[in-house]
Amino acid sequence: MEQKLFTEILPLYKSKENNSYSIRIRIRLTDPIDADALRNAVDTTMKRYPYFSVRLIKKGDEFVFADNQSPVVIANTPKGTELNAAESNYHMISFSGYDNWIVMDVFHGLTDGTGAYEVIRTLLFYYCSDRYNATLSRQGIRTLDDKISLEEWECPVMKAENLPTPRHYEMPASLNPCAAANLPVEKYSAVYCITVRESEFMQFNKENGASPGTMVSLLLSRAMAKLFPDAREAIRIILCVNQRKALRAPLAHQSLVGGALLEYGADLRRLSLPQQIKAYRKMVSDQTKEEKVLSGIASVVGLTKMLLSKNTDEERTGIAAYVDKMAANTGTACVSYVGKANLGEAEKYIQEFHLWSYNSLPVTIHISAVNGKFTFDFIQKFNSPIYINAFLKELDERGISYDFQDRMLEELPNIKLPWR
Repeated sequence: MEQKLFTEILPLYKSKENNSYSIRIRIRLTDPIDADALRNAVDTTMKRYPYFSVRLIKKGDEFVFADNQSPVVIANTPKGTELNAAESNYHMISFSGYDNWIVMDVFHGLTDGTGAYEVIRTLLFYYCSDRYNATLSRQGIRTLDDKISLEEWECPVMKAENLPTPRHYEMPASLNPCAAANLPVEKYSAVYCITVRESEFMQFNKENGASPGTMVSLLLSRAMAKLFPDAREAIRIILCVNQRKALRAPLAHQSLVGGALLEYGADLRRLSLPQQIKAYRKMVSDQTKEEKVLSGIASVVGLTKMLLSKNTDEERTGIAAYVDKMAANTGTACVSYVGKANLGEAEKYIQEFHLWSYNSLPVTIHISAVNGKFTFDFIQKFNSPIYINAFLKELDERGISYDFQDRMLEELPNIKLPWR
């Protein structure tokens, strides 16, 4: 079964060396990885998700995903494998198992965090059942016993009709964290990781009428405002939004992510934290109404059609780079929270869980909620800890305890593209 590409086109042309348009999920378990159990779990999982067992090919002027029956590769190294290349059997997804780590790499145009979580739930269910000879609950887990509906396969954006007219408006450039602190952009992004207890952070959110995504966005906004009180540019956080609800396609596997713009203006800075949260939540509510989400989707549809109208890959790559540049001007930072991972009974075997992804903005925070703790992965295109230190000060001032885990370089798998 071939899948014609549409929502995947722009991500393909955005992908760069050292910053490929991909997702990497890293999971540290309590015990060393059993290679045989992982091989069986990956093979079983891929049978459950046949629309991820694909190879990118070009037919005439069109790109399609074709069925790929070759085994999905499992490497035994943190580096992983190059996607869409011989070493990955030309798959757009691969895995690694080493020490006590399981890693999944996947092309971000193939799916998003919501879709990737589904795969991880299934993988951990089968792996932990085998590895620990345990009978785990299947509740909330997709397994081979399920009937795979067309709603999982079909692209809701390609099916969407009567989309509203996209809104076009000028937006002043936002504060650039690199320029503001005079920081050089590095070849590889740095990742600073901290964890907080889920119960403590959720209680703090509840007391202030917040959700985890809005609270992290606000604390980061406040931290940056204190660092640069006289900055003329707006501090504007892009909070990722799942578009499935507006598309009425809850089972869709595609990458369906938009964003709500949360601007920390002068009027907000005089308010108390609960009042600021109320304002941020109103911004999110206003921007996640169905018509506005669909209007944003319509913009991407128009952009993709324009991209496809170009005759050369060079032209398309140039347009994609321009889109990235505009995105970087629109937002100061990005905050992404898929929601509580709900990995089922396999969570008791998990020590760490991290989600990394392609980032066009200088700072991206990925929030994961697994096994009783929140993990905040600060992914930044520079080395300085200036912003995470300012964020930690916000936690300190509110009595929220945290653990600083590590600092690493964000290495995402390269994607071999047909035109390179």
